[in-house]
Amino acid sequence: MLLQVTSLPTAAGREAHVVEWIKAWARSRPWAELTSDASGNLTLARAGASAAADQAPPLYITAHLDHPAFVVERVVGPGTLECSFRGGVMDPYFEQARVEVWAATPGRGPAGVLATGRLLEKRKAEPFPLCLVELETGADDAGESSGDAADRAGEICPGDIARWALPEASVTDDVVRTHACDDLAAVAAALATFERLRDQPRAAHVRLLFTRAEEIGFVGAIAACKLGTIQRGSRVIALENSRSFAESPIGAGPIVRVGDRVSTFSPALTGAVAKVAEALAQRRGGAGAAPAGAGFRWQRKLMPGGACEASAYQAYGYESTCVCLPLGNYHNMADLDRVQAGEPEAVRSARVGPEYISASDYLGMIDLLEACATELAEAEALRDRLEKMFADKKFVLESEFGGG
Repeated sequence: MLLQVTSLPTAAGREAHVVEWIKAWARSRPWAELTSDASGNLTLARAGASAAADQAPPLYITAHLDHPAFVVERVVGPGTLECSFRGGVMDPYFEQARVEVWAATPGRGPAGVLATGRLLEKRKAEPFPLCLVELETGADDAGESSGDAADRAGEICPGDIARWALPEASVTDDVVRTHACDDLAAVAAALATFERLRDQPRAAHVRLLFTRAEEIGFVGAIAACKLGTIQRGSRVIALENSRSFAESPIGAGPIVRVGDRVSTFSPALTGAVAKVAEALAQRRGGAGAAPAGAGFRWQRKLMPGGACEASAYQAYGYESTCVCLPLGNYHNMADLDRVQAGEPEAVRSARVGPEYISASDYLGMIDLLEACATELAEAEALRDRLEKMFADKKFVLESEFGGG
């Protein structure tokens, strides 16, 4: 599932391929009830769960359906497209980059790439920068057709998706390389978790929420808050794939994220998720964050390299936090540290590449979410722990000062 989902083409406002995959997943599972709000955000709940009399306040596990990509705005000529780019990628990565064009919706003709092309230019525009794409003819040096992509270029329409032309998804040792970990790896993890929870009575309160257009400013998440898609009083665990740094390494476990570059998350909920992670690590033979050799490893970090939907949910009055996977080649930008630092050679040779995560981190995220679904309510609140410490040790305040 992970490789399938993260290989799907998607862009902000053009998430239909992922939406249809999730709908097919839900149709094959009668116990899963899928609904959509007025903005196209998807909610999955266990069928009949809303009628449970002893239900806990809902716990929403959320992920977004889009990834930085191009949207065809107009077909300039038989071999040229004008595309907007929706998402955050630095300018050097656009230089002569190759792209592939997909139909905006699955089922419009045969599946697969309609055409490939190369970026000619990028210019500033509102609301999104515009790029000129020259389509590749698919002909060899003798002028003979060498493939089907050129034959389908005539099917391209405004609204179609173009994304970076990258190798197929693969797993080597513990490393998963694919088109769009952010945030489709989290979508896959949420679905895998929901599958595990199907027969657990204590998890009937868990919902999945999949939002649209996160990469252009949390638009789907904001809509979900304004539309009341998320029930008031609910708690929210937003899932992300966040740029890895030296202090948040790939392979050291999923990250309980305490905040991002715009806010800090709910201290109570973040603390409760961390408490569940600690207990899970102890059951697996270790203690604390990322214990050497433990069966479950985890990290607790701020992750200030980007903003997260948890900040949006919190701004609209929901108790929210984040669990994320440390991510390499953030937004497909290879060698990002050196390019961002402005090193001339790195800037000149900047190239896009597959995003990558650790397979063990991904599985650890699923383990942690499953534990949160059934144990979060029992995680001892900080206030309760403080009260116990006070009751046990307040006698020292009652003793007399001094000595002699």
